[in-house]
Amino acid sequence: MAQKKPENDAGLLKQYDDLKKKHPDAMLLFREGDFYRMYKEDAVKAAVILGIKAADKMLPGEKTDMKIAEFAHYSLDIYLPKLIRAGARVAICDRLEDPKQKKSEKESTTLSNNKDMTKKSKKQAKQEEPAPAVKNTVKEKPAKEQKTKAKAETKAETKAGAKAEAKETAKQERKLREPQMTTANGEKVTHGHAYQSKSNPEEWYFTAKMDGKQLKPQRMDAADLAAYQKKEMTVPQLMECYYPTKLMPKVPEESFKLPKAIAGPEGNITVDKFNVYKEKDEQRPDYGKYKFYAQIGDTKMSAVATRQDLNAYFDRVATPSQLVEKNFGERLHLKTAYEKYQLPEGVESKDVRVAKDRTDNKWKVSVNLGDKGQTSKHEISFDDGYSLFKAKTATREQIAAKYLTPEITSMLAAPVAKVEQAASLKR
Repeated sequence: MAQKKPENDAGLLKQYDDLKKKHPDAMLLFREGDFYRMYKEDAVKAAVILGIKAADKMLPGEKTDMKIAEFAHYSLDIYLPKLIRAGARVAICDRLEDPKQKKSEKESTTLSNNKDMTKKSKKQAKQEEPAPAVKNTVKEKPAKEQKTKAKAETKAETKAGAKAEAKETAKQERKLREPQMTTANGEKVTHGHAYQSKSNPEEWYFTAKMDGKQLKPQRMDAADLAAYQKKEMTVPQLMECYYPTKLMPKVPEESFKLPKAIAGPEGNITVDKFNVYKEKDEQRPDYGKYKFYAQIGDTKMSAVATRQDLNAYFDRVATPSQLVEKNFGERLHLKTAYEKYQLPEGVESKDVRVAKDRTDNKWKVSVNLGDKGQTSKHEISFDDGYSLFKAKTATREQIAAKYLTPEITSMLAAPVAKVEQAASLKR
């Protein structure tokens, strides 16, 4: 294959500049052999959107390096939709031939043809004139039919060849595409990218394919989008942020077979049923939401499921027993359900008081913070009262932390805020 002359790059660059003046808002893609190439600001913009490299190259007539980005021609069907979804206006351009070069090639071709014609004429002069063919009216119609049949066969062969070529190109592309990451379960993540919403340009979404299956797009946080566009955040990091349960190790399938026993306050508790359903009762405040349902003996319970817990269940990275403990642990008076509650630093156990309020005869919890004041008295639920007094799986400090942490934090911060305000006024 002949090497491309530097003048060709210079000529193409002039075409780029001329077209850019006419269409300043368009991204120009030039076909160069087996590649599509972009220059200058188009190359920088395409590199960010497509995640490809923009290389520096010195071209004839230029004093400084120029940004150039390119991709294989068979990847156009993949990259062009990405550019359009990102809001880019794209124009695909072909190189215009240099008039001087074209004239030179034409003269050379003409001379060559004249020499060939002279040789051919001399050869034909030596040959005898062929006898005139006898016209056969009977065979004229079959000859036309044969011509039509040959034309149809040629057309069919062309279509078949085009399909085979497209299939081979797609096969080569699949071989060339390396996974952007591999999960703990050995699943390959490909096609991870961010794209802009067509209906609302302010919204961007992240999506990817896992073992060839498209994941549901997730709306991106503005900070994550900016970091990704600056290449400060990678696809594996975005997967960890928006599809965490897809990356976690799966638990054994045996764990999903019921019934299952979990440790309770007075012995094992048996989970007989566990599933997910969508609330269909329009009179309920949680109508239309997905909920977990659990049956433990004769007790039937339900609770609205978080998206993270739903994904953990369907992605098989959390067992029904674990989800029961997390979503129904307090109702089952499990000790593990209260371990997440902790009082803010600086609050001691002696400051917590749980007592029955004489005005309404209900059990309430409060915290005395000394010179910083006393919190309000907050009513505790029956389940929390049972866990505290009967099952003894919860402590007073944990009950106070569950109900009063926001109020305690606000009261502890209030005096500090006043001192800082007074100091600023003195300045």
